Amino acid sequence: MYQDKTLTCKECGNEFVFTAGEQEFYAEKGFQNEPQRCKNCRDARKNASKAQREMFTTVCARCGKEAKVPFQPSNDRPVYCSECFAAIKEQQ
Repeated sequence: MYQDKTLTCKECGNEFVFTAGEQEFYAEKGFQNEPQRCKNCRDARKNASKAQREMFTTVCARCGKEAKVPFQPSNDRPVYCSECFAAIKEQQ
């Protein structure tokens, strides 16, 4: 029923493929219009409105490596790097 279509991005001018699967998804959701921007331009537009998180640098309480976290660490609780945090979560 649906066939891949090649569209031109109105933002960057590059061609992109509007796949049959994407067309079916749009139809299921009731979207009336085809996408006007390629995935990269859609993502860039979406992320432009998001505030960038301030990251804080600290030392992992388990392995001692440097860790970046999206909150101000306090001395009353341990802070872990992503690898150690995942390992701890796995053990629980």
